[in-house]
Amino acid sequence: MKGVIALATKELILDKFGEEKWAEILQHAGITDEPLIFVTSNVDDNLILSIIKSIGEVLNLSLEQIAEVWGDYWVNVYTQKSYSIYYERAKSAKEFLLALDDLHQAMTRNIKDANPPKFEYYHYDENTLIMTYISARGLIDFAIGAIKGVGKYYNEDIEVKKVDNNTIKVVFKQTY
Repeated sequence: MKGVIALATKELILDKFGEEKWAEILQHAGITDEPLIFVTSNVDDNLILSIIKSIGEVLNLSLEQIAEVWGDYWVNVYTQKSYSIYYERAKSAKEFLLALDDLHQAMTRNIKDANPPKFEYYHYDENTLIMTYISARGLIDFAIGAIKGVGKYYNEDIEVKKVDNNTIKVVFKQTY
C-alpha cells in the first residue's frame, strides 16, 4: 500500500483523537519504532491492516465505523490539501465517481508499484450506479466510506450500500 494511506490514517487519528491515542494504537499493533513513511513509500499491507485493527480495538469502533470516518477525512480534509483540483473538475458526486479509475491512473502513473483499487460501473437506472470494487486488499468498506465522503463534498444526498464484498450500490437521490 502507498504511504499516502498510512499518512492520512495517522493524521486522522492525531487530528481527531490526539498523540496519546496514536501512540496507544501503535503499541497495541506491536509497533515500537514508528517507521519513516513518505507519500510514495511502499508500506506493507499487513502493517496498515494491523494499525486499522488496533484503531478499532483501542477506540472501540467497528471496521465500518473506522472506514466511514476515514473516508470522510480522506475526501474532505486530507486530499483537499493536494488533490482538490480533481474534485473541482467534476460537477457532481456521480461525475467524480465515474472518473475514479482515470484519477487513480493519472495519480499513480509515475509511482513505482502503485496498485490502487479499480472499479467497474453499471448504470442500474438513471439514479443508481453499481460499482464493482476490484482489489486484492479487500478494503471495500474504505471505498464505501470514501464514496460517502464524496457525497458530503458535493453536498449531495446519496445512499451507499455494500451489496457484497465486491459490489457497492450508490443511489443518487433527487432533490427538488
